[in-house]
Amino acid sequence: MRPFVLVIFLLIHQQVQGQKLTPVASIKTPLGTIYVEFHPETTQHQASFIQLAEAGYWDSLTFNRVIPEFVAQGGCPDTEEGFTDPEYLLEPEIFPHLQHIYGAVGAGRDDNPEKLSARCQFYIVHRKEGVHRLDGDYTVFGQVIQGMDVVDALVHTPRNAQNQPLEDMYLEISILRLSGDQLSDLKNRL
Repeated sequence: MRPFVLVIFLLIHQQVQGQKLTPVASIKTPLGTIYVEFHPETTQHQASFIQLAEAGYWDSLTFNRVIPEFVAQGGCPDTEEGFTDPEYLLEPEIFPHLQHIYGAVGAGRDDNPEKLSARCQFYIVHRKEGVHRLDGDYTVFGQVIQGMDVVDALVHTPRNAQNQPLEDMYLEISILRLSGDQLSDLKNRL
């Protein structure tokens, strides 16, 4: 590492030491990047998402279902394994105040009566009025803080009869750990 770069790194590191860092998901797609802040109440879903992201789980997967005025869904195809393997199921974390508003990020699931989430699958609400018929039935664990223009582009990409994009919309998900100032800057970017 060059001395100048090392000095900058050390200064930045010193600035954020002692500050509480907030994890934020960076979801890179062929159409741009989406940033998601996690809801602190949904500890299991947050920890699971971070663990899968840091393991590179999603890096070869796609947004496999995109429906304007509904959701952009990604993470795993609708397969039986995604909904029956206990390793990939999470207990629901449903809170009345975490609703399916525009930009809400939720966990996919099948019709199981326990409302167990498929931890590998997530969706982003695209409808500006929200999709409140999903409230109380699916876990909302995050909120897009930047990149809804990317979600809009995703849901309007050409798709087949199963609402799968004709061109693969690959995911590359990483976790950023931001200071309060960095988080505010990200939220305030146009």
